[in-house]
Amino acid sequence: MNHSPDTLLVEQLKEGDLTAFDALFVKYYKMLCVNAYWFLQNEQEAKDLIQTFFMDIWDKKLYLQFDGDVKGYLHTAVKNRCLNYIKKQKLRYEHQEAFSNLQDETCQALPDVAPDYYKQLHTSLNNISGQKKMAIQMVYIQGKRYQEAAEEMGISINSFKTHLKRGLKLLRFAVNSKKY
Repeated sequence: MNHSPDTLLVEQLKEGDLTAFDALFVKYYKMLCVNAYWFLQNEQEAKDLIQTFFMDIWDKKLYLQFDGDVKGYLHTAVKNRCLNYIKKQKLRYEHQEAFSNLQDETCQALPDVAPDYYKQLHTSLNNISGQKKMAIQMVYIQGKRYQEAAEEMGISINSFKTHLKRGLKLLRFAVNSKKY
């Protein structure tokens, strides 16, 4: 039976051979970094994404999914990770913009008190306790999606939405009740 070098690497990987993993890394790292850079247009982010991808290949045993065309699998997996990364960055940016707009709307109404407003906003956020505060931080500061944040908190999506809604209500009330 004629085996390609990649097929032999995969067989060795499935047996837990770390040298096969090293060989796979050396063979494909640069190519995958170039592919990731094409999507992300940032060299460090591309390298970080590929490094994490290779860690996942070993830690999560993604090599068990290698069937046939290893190069094609790696290329497709990196493309999908890049697209997901871009979506996550876009979502994070949109949430930060929404949070910033919330701040800007109040600051425009009271332009002379902008520094005090930001201080009050942060103080008010710090005074919110527990899951409400965590929900606001995860969505508006860390840029996480509701489902992702709910899973990290170990609660249902509906419970998460409730905590977020109540937290934002408390934050608005605290900021708007401040006498300037």
